[in-house]
Amino acid sequence: MAASTSAPASHRLPAAIRAPFEARTWRAFGYVLIGLPLSVLWFALSVSFVSAGAGLLITFLGVPILAGALAMCRGFGTVERARARGLLGLDVAAPEPVRGRTGGAFSWMGAVLKNGASWRHLLYAVLHMPWAVFSFSVTVALWGWGWSLFTYPLWQWTFPAWVGQDGIQLYGDATHALYLDAPFEIAVTSLVGLVFVLVGPWVLRGLVSVDRLLVSGLLGPSRLASRVTELESDRGVVVDTAAADLRRIERDLHDGAQARLAALAMDLGLAKEKLARDPKAAAVLVDEAHGEVKLALQELRDLARGIHPAVLTDRGLDAALSAVASRCAVPVSVDVDLPARPAPAIEGIAYFTVSELLQNVTRHARARRAWVDVWRSGDRLMLQVRDDGVGGAGVGAAGSGLTGLAERVGAVDGVLAVDSPAGGPTTVTAELPWRPRG
Repeated sequence: MAASTSAPASHRLPAAIRAPFEARTWRAFGYVLIGLPLSVLWFALSVSFVSAGAGLLITFLGVPILAGALAMCRGFGTVERARARGLLGLDVAAPEPVRGRTGGAFSWMGAVLKNGASWRHLLYAVLHMPWAVFSFSVTVALWGWGWSLFTYPLWQWTFPAWVGQDGIQLYGDATHALYLDAPFEIAVTSLVGLVFVLVGPWVLRGLVSVDRLLVSGLLGPSRLASRVTELESDRGVVVDTAAADLRRIERDLHDGAQARLAALAMDLGLAKEKLARDPKAAAVLVDEAHGEVKLALQELRDLARGIHPAVLTDRGLDAALSAVASRCAVPVSVDVDLPARPAPAIEGIAYFTVSELLQNVTRHARARRAWVDVWRSGDRLMLQVRDDGVGGAGVGAAGSGLTGLAERVGAVDGVLAVDSPAGGPTTVTAELPWRPRG
């Protein structure tokens, strides 16, 4: 398993000091500033048109007005998703477009009114306005007071020069007034401003985290639609994997056993012709044919083992993985601790996952030893393959084979995690859903 990994960049300054000057903070600040006028606009237009449409529902005019209002809210959602993507780095997929069954205007209006995403966009326009007012007020107050007080020593001179007082008035009545004009008072004011400057970015990030939740929860596709898309993608992976396996089986049969059987048929035909006039030559040909039969049978057994080994069907994962480990080029310890056998499909995926990981250990890891552990944790079947090799493996790494393996595991709602720092060791953990054998 070989691939290079890069360490995260180190910073000399702590995060608390870097935060006020990071681009991420200023993008979030810009997001909050722009959000207030946009949210007021979205709120005003949405409430106005939806109220008009709802009030006119007793007439025919209310239906197209209400449908148009919901379509307008979906347009607002497009702007908000783009704003979140550009300023917050939040990439939220757009919900499925609304399509009527017949393609006509009435069909489209009915589809918009029945579409849950349209109503979630309306809910966003209503909820985001008061939140935008709150976050704008808090952010601008902290930002403005923080930087103003922090830089107070630089502009304190403007008070006696232009305002006619000694500094910021902290207290004042008819007889007394307290101004921040002494050196100590100016220094304390600057320190208070520094606290606001340092705390402000973290308060700002907390505020925009609520915006992230609103955008991802209300402006994206529903969980059902996301699940359908995920299942469609997984189905495509399964179909592609099955097609690749069929091509591999066809290629192995054509290049291996089929070619040997064809040669065997020719040898037996020649032996039959020479049997009467040259028995010794016929015996040699029969002996060669016998060797070809043995090799063809061995190739067919290897091919059948690659499709689905008989030992897995008969004796389960423990025996099947022990057989795989015995054929590995490095010593492998196998520990299978399962209360029962999982469903055949899950058992097969677990077998081929461990088998391919051990092949990667043999080809790439330069390891002296490897370990295989299989156990059940709740409703998950856990697989872990460890080796003491050179490390540097990763999903997507060239030649590692882990990308396709991760897709296969993901096709059944599984997860593949790789921990392989440069220099080793490598630990690959796979989680598969536990489904009992029927």
